[in-house]
Amino acid sequence: MPELPTTSRGAATSRRILDAAAQEFAEFGIAGARIDRITAAAKTNKAQLYGYFGNKEGLLDAVVADLRSRGASAVAFDAGTLPDWAVAMYDQNLRDPLMARLMGWMRLEQRPVGLIFDDEELVPKLAAVKREQQAGRLRAGDPADLLTLVVSMADAWSATSRAYAASADEPAARHESRRQLLRETVRRAVAP
Repeated sequence: MPELPTTSRGAATSRRILDAAAQEFAEFGIAGARIDRITAAAKTNKAQLYGYFGNKEGLLDAVVADLRSRGASAVAFDAGTLPDWAVAMYDQNLRDPLMARLMGWMRLEQRPVGLIFDDEELVPKLAAVKREQQAGRLRAGDPADLLTLVVSMADAWSATSRAYAASADEPAARHESRRQLLRETVRRAVAP
């Protein structure tokens, strides 16, 4: 991620750009996103956007890094409680579906996408899963595959679901039913 401004005014402008770009990329994809719409929504100009982020690719990278950071802050990872972590991810997808939508566009546009983590985040998570496996508390196997399975289950009702995309305005009882199903299914899937 590029070095963002340190003044309060510059930080506010870069924040508006990131937020507007996240909405634009999530709605129109990478190819369909337009810098003119982003700058209009952010109430700024192209010179500031390019000064902060370099180009459209740099802006996309910054948006993905920002969304990952916000998601990681909102959903603390604990390899010892993967069922609860999956439910927290379900809830995060309801609160903020932008990351799921953006990852869907990136896949459609054939851009390389790994797990929802970057390498810096992934290494300690895999190590934590491996420790739980070695202690006999999680199913044996490739930690990355196990984590991918849990993420996929948590994303089953996300904005990019191939079956059904949940929305925050559905009845609370419906969400609670899904949370219980998800928690129990993940618990069984990762049990040793």
